[in-house]
Amino acid sequence: MPALTALPSEDLADLAARLLTELAAFRGRGLKLDMTRGKPAPEQLDLSSDLLALPGNRDVTTQSGEDARNYGGLQGLPEARALFAGLLGAPADQVVVGENSSLALMHDSLVWALLKGVPGGARPWSQEGEIAFLAPVPGYDRHFAICEAFGVKLIPVPLTGAGPDMDTVERLVAEPSVKGMWCVPRYSNPTGETYGAETVRRLAAMRTGAPDFRIYWDNAYAVHDLVEAGPPLENLLDACAASGNPDRAFVFASTSKITLAGAGLAFFASSPANVAWFLANAGVRTIGPNKLNQLAHVRFFRDADGIARHMAAHRALLAPKFEAVEAALAARLAETGAATWARPEGGYFVSVDVRPGTARRVVALAGELGVKMTPAGSTWPGGKDPADANLRIAPSFPSLAEVKAAAEGIALAILLAAVEAEQGARGETTAGA
Repeated sequence: MPALTALPSEDLADLAARLLTELAAFRGRGLKLDMTRGKPAPEQLDLSSDLLALPGNRDVTTQSGEDARNYGGLQGLPEARALFAGLLGAPADQVVVGENSSLALMHDSLVWALLKGVPGGARPWSQEGEIAFLAPVPGYDRHFAICEAFGVKLIPVPLTGAGPDMDTVERLVAEPSVKGMWCVPRYSNPTGETYGAETVRRLAAMRTGAPDFRIYWDNAYAVHDLVEAGPPLENLLDACAASGNPDRAFVFASTSKITLAGAGLAFFASSPANVAWFLANAGVRTIGPNKLNQLAHVRFFRDADGIARHMAAHRALLAPKFEAVEAALAARLAETGAATWARPEGGYFVSVDVRPGTARRVVALAGELGVKMTPAGSTWPGGKDPADANLRIAPSFPSLAEVKAAAEGIALAILLAAVEAEQGARGETTAGA
């Protein structure tokens, strides 16, 4: 199909009529499909079913001879820290193992910074007046929600395909009120991009107005490839240390999309000073984590090769779903100018940029077809995408057949919304819309 802007008005009206007929037929299928969140599918969770029987009825003794059933071990089992140290890019003694949610660790790290300050800072962040975080966009709504809950201003920074626009970042961080920055560096949510080596080095070395500036490095998709060999990611902790800013990075990860999303392990890694700060604060609210779960993960994976084999099994389940989304979007939208979209090599999402001003309309149309999408605007702070253009598709949870149907419906909605917008720009209307 030629670009919509090149179609004569009569042809555009004919196309609109055909799309409305297709819309009615699709609606008649009575589908109820949910493409809103990046949850593992039941088949993915089944890959970790053996965890439910581990560490075993009598297998409660750690590598150091301690009883994992008892109190203590605030930093996490040494063997668990060693197993996942590579995922975090940190030595085992600079890793903390928490409960199942890395988001909880991010939340706590921000709250502690607000209430007590961080190493290198003169005072708690809450005593600094208005403070701000940089928010690469499109980005992760739950990151934004943490800042919004505590009155931390969010400043959008555009992504480039290799991470945030560093010229913009370096200009903004010169302001002392900018205390932090959110980053999903590998297979970013939702764009799927991986930060380039130069981006990582500039983040580590840039001059900041706040001496206690922190990068909240959420490496949620560190091993979540959709291809056999995904792109490398520069080690931020090493880059920060080499640049003379060893305390700059807070690194987070979890097994939420590796083992069991509701019963996995979460991780914090950073400099020795930051780890000591984290443990001092964590020790006030807990005597220790669930060490039996840590021991179970150690028994389940055994080593880094075990993690790699496990993630290959995830890839075999996930990759066909992403291929189905690509096929549906390409079949319906290629060359039309109605949308552009990412072709991620990993992660859990497909980012789609539709014609400006139509994202909310697309979500509404998809809803009419029985396809629930993440609300338009969710990938921007405050839920407000100034262009009303970005959409996030999450194909992981539904079955492959459901993903194919949902993607077809979404593509249909995108095209119809674009046709309506083009007709509106010409002062025409879509009959029957």
